Amino acid sequence: MKIPTPYLMFLGDAPDQLAAKTAAGVAQWRPEWCVGQLRLDGCQADLGLPDKTLQEAAEAGARTLLVGVVNQGGYFNDEWSNTLLAAVDLGYNIASGLHSKLGDVPGLAEAAASKGVALFDVRHSIEKFDTGKGHKRTGKRFLTVGTDVSVGKMYTSLAVEREMHSRGMKATFRATGQTGIFIAGEGVSVDAVVSDFVSGVAEKLSPDNEPDHWDVVEGQGSLFHAAYAGVTLGLLHGSQPDAVVVCHDPGRPHMRGTPTIPVHSLTETIDANIAAGRLTNPDIRCVGVAINTSRLSEAETAEILGAAEAETGLPAVDPLKNGVARIVDALT
Repeated sequence: MKIPTPYLMFLGDAPDQLAAKTAAGVAQWRPEWCVGQLRLDGCQADLGLPDKTLQEAAEAGARTLLVGVVNQGGYFNDEWSNTLLAAVDLGYNIASGLHSKLGDVPGLAEAAASKGVALFDVRHSIEKFDTGKGHKRTGKRFLTVGTDVSVGKMYTSLAVEREMHSRGMKATFRATGQTGIFIAGEGVSVDAVVSDFVSGVAEKLSPDNEPDHWDVVEGQGSLFHAAYAGVTLGLLHGSQPDAVVVCHDPGRPHMRGTPTIPVHSLTETIDANIAAGRLTNPDIRCVGVAINTSRLSEAETAEILGAAEAETGLPAVDPLKNGVARIVDALT
């Protein structure tokens, strides 16, 4: 799916900043695509964007109303639905990453059809995908993997793409999750793809390209997570990465949501991903470690990064505090 930009960010009646984390991610990485924010009464989130009405944002060039907020249950309440209907009436496309489909909002699909605008449910792709084939493709590919879920794979991927662009390198971020899709403007949310087709999706997202072009593929899950290892393996096999970076949160005693499974070491994680990735790319290599040290002091950060480098023999960085230049250096 290709979502038209610019966006008007819909925050609804978000009770706090965390409820609007999808919108916050888009505003951070693609501020040039964000015309403003639309907040309903009681909204406690703020992206720092100009508050605009639907009419004001349309006059400023907004083409898509992006639902960048979540609520318990992931559904569209009456007030949200009324806003979406009003937006369609003004000619907006609508994009949402909620589990509930936009077409379930009474009258919205019919209104969109009559206005000639599109509804984008980024968790629910309507494309037909093939199974993975494992054929070698031209170009280069970079994939983020993790010791666990939610350890900064999207952030690291975007930071690597930005660093590559700053050096004049050819690179494209390939989104595999709903927030990433909003940031890229296109992609496939692989957590909603039938398992047999995940590797095929990864192949389609990173097709043949110029020899010096890097596809920076957003990772998902972890090979060591009982719930999400399948999608990680599919991305490894389908993207055929030439290089991987392991993302890690040092504050976790066990896998998120599965307290009986401990977090594995960096070297175990590297070894497992390299072994799995060799099925479709025998030359796969790990080029670095990205660690989220946001809760640590400067001294603690230095200690954690130093220990990671000593353990792996690879550059270890916090993408937010240190940038990813050393990781990109390792690709050349």
